[in-house]
Amino acid sequence: MSHESIYQKPVDFKMIMKITLPTMLMVIIQSMYSMVDGVFIANIIGTDALSALTLIAPYFNFFTAIAAMFAAGGSAVVMRKMGEGKGEEAKQDFTMLLITVFSIGVIITVVGLIFLPQLVSIFEASTTVRRYCQEYLFAYLFFVIAHLLFTNLQTFAIGCGGSRLAMFSSLFGGIFNVVFDFIFIKVLDLGMLGASVASGLGMLIPCIIMGVYFCNKTRLLHFVRPRFRKNVLFKTTTNGLSEFSSNLVSGIVILLFNQKMLQIAGADGVAASTIIFYVFSFMGALYMGYMFGISPMISFFYGEDNKEKLKKLRKVSLIFVCLTAVVTTGMAVLGTNVLVGVFAERGTTPYELALYGNKLFSLSLLFVGFNTFASSLFTALSNGVISAIISFGRTFVFLVGSILILPSVWGIDGIWLSVPVAEALSLILSVFFLVKYKKRYGY
Repeated sequence: MSHESIYQKPVDFKMIMKITLPTMLMVIIQSMYSMVDGVFIANIIGTDALSALTLIAPYFNFFTAIAAMFAAGGSAVVMRKMGEGKGEEAKQDFTMLLITVFSIGVIITVVGLIFLPQLVSIFEASTTVRRYCQEYLFAYLFFVIAHLLFTNLQTFAIGCGGSRLAMFSSLFGGIFNVVFDFIFIKVLDLGMLGASVASGLGMLIPCIIMGVYFCNKTRLLHFVRPRFRKNVLFKTTTNGLSEFSSNLVSGIVILLFNQKMLQIAGADGVAASTIIFYVFSFMGALYMGYMFGISPMISFFYGEDNKEKLKKLRKVSLIFVCLTAVVTTGMAVLGTNVLVGVFAERGTTPYELALYGNKLFSLSLLFVGFNTFASSLFTALSNGVISAIISFGRTFVFLVGSILILPSVWGIDGIWLSVPVAEALSLILSVFFLVKYKKRYGY
């Protein structure tokens, strides 16, 4: 699909689904990257290794936070300029932002390797679990650059009309991830080291594919001689502040969540929460994929001052969110046995804990789509402050508060219900800002 068809065709449900279906599939495939690792690790290496993967998850959230900040914030800046007719300037900014992301990746890799023992020693876990943490994190640090570029290249490819390319590159990466997981873990018996390298290669391959894509001078965006503009870097980081904070705080939240789970149910509880987070991320991927698809359009039409198309995007989006909320919640609750059974053997303690907990935890799917849409909408409209308020309130104020308070009242049920309660409270905040700024932005 060319960029002309995206930005010049009438906005309706059919047109939006053609654009967002590939991006939804793309994010689902990406969510399966870690799920595939989880399946291999849990079934071949063991639950201690799965617990280790969960414990180091905050570090991956930090990498993703940086990637998301530049991807969401940078896309808003670049595609808005495209809508304003500043094509050459947009290409310069695009190239400069990718070089910046690459440089940050180099710094993280070097610093991470130097302080690796300290990064692992903070966990209150057994020697075996900490050893698994160090093995996985050591190998993964060599792929941090690919991790950061992965999201950025995909976001800009989608903005150029390359949503199918983004989807297929993710698919290829996912296939290679599965193949390498089997070879490195099952055949070569490389354990956590092999699982980590498999994940890294699963992101490096799509980066190479999309890097070649942007070398083509006929693309809407392509590599040019960059020009460093401080204001562009400032706007990018402020616009993407909500994505950075939500992903970063998510890592802290997972850490708190697992600490509470360790206190109440031990390592089996952590394994159970890992399983539930996999299921949740799989279902929630639909919303993130949808927003990946329409965010560049929102930025473009905002730059073009096309309020009619902005209104249609808002209307179609809310219909999609409502329908998806009902379907995903139903699937998660009714299909709990099947979903949990993929990761844990029936009859085991982690299986029984996850089976019960998933039915409570999945109630959050009723609200998460609305909050994701609201936060992403304001980022695409270059209002990073409002987007950050929604994300910060959602992931830190409400969720951390729920994790700290509810378990003391309801025990393990309080842990499972902390996310649904936080998302429900966040919905109030999202609706407030959507109504307040409706006239200002014309959506």
